Amino acid sequence: MSDSDYCTIADATKPPKADGPPYAECVLCREPTEYPESFKGLTLCPVCEWREAERTACSG
Repeated sequence: MSDSDYCTIADATKPPKADGPPYAECVLCREPTEYPESFKGLTLCPVCEWREAERTACSG
């Protein structure tokens, strides 16, 4: 495994951005996200996405 592959998550796809309301709610804080309400799956608001990325980022 190369260094560039070390921190990648396989199959980490993002839902499509919504053109407007209704928006899906964040699964952590229940605030509106940037994603359409019709999207089925895990949706996070921008703040929770940022926090999750910090939490799961590789260190070192």
